[in-house]
Amino acid sequence: MTDRLPTPGSGQVPVLRLGDVLLVTLQGDLYDSTAEQLQQDIGEAIAHHAATGVVIDVSGVEIVDSFLGRVLAEIAAKARLLAAQTVVAGMRPAVAITMVELGLTLPGLRTALTAEDALRLVTARPTPPRPGGAQAGSR
Repeated sequence: MTDRLPTPGSGQVPVLRLGDVLLVTLQGDLYDSTAEQLQQDIGEAIAHHAATGVVIDVSGVEIVDSFLGRVLAEIAAKARLLAAQTVVAGMRPAVAITMVELGLTLPGLRTALTAEDALRLVTARPTPPRPGGAQAGSR
């Protein structure tokens, strides 16, 4: 089931619901008012739909700055408080390099190469702990 959640006004970033997951696709620059509204929209959508995951597709973002890094980290922190995990997908190599150079570690965020990979990550069931504390598949 795919629903486009209502986002009032123009210039808003659409938040799509795919079952228990929210999908947000960023295109171009994200301005202060748009970022603030996006954070609010995602928080409300998580609570209203009991979403367990948020996928943020940044494949349309060519330039990253500390503002965007902070917005992504804040979205992840708020989602985590609402019992949802966040995965950022589609980061271009140049964007990743810039984020490292800016010192943006983005705590609480997982990454995936594509939106499809990110959807798999947020819908995968966690592996139960094994006796002795070792996780299955851990090295």
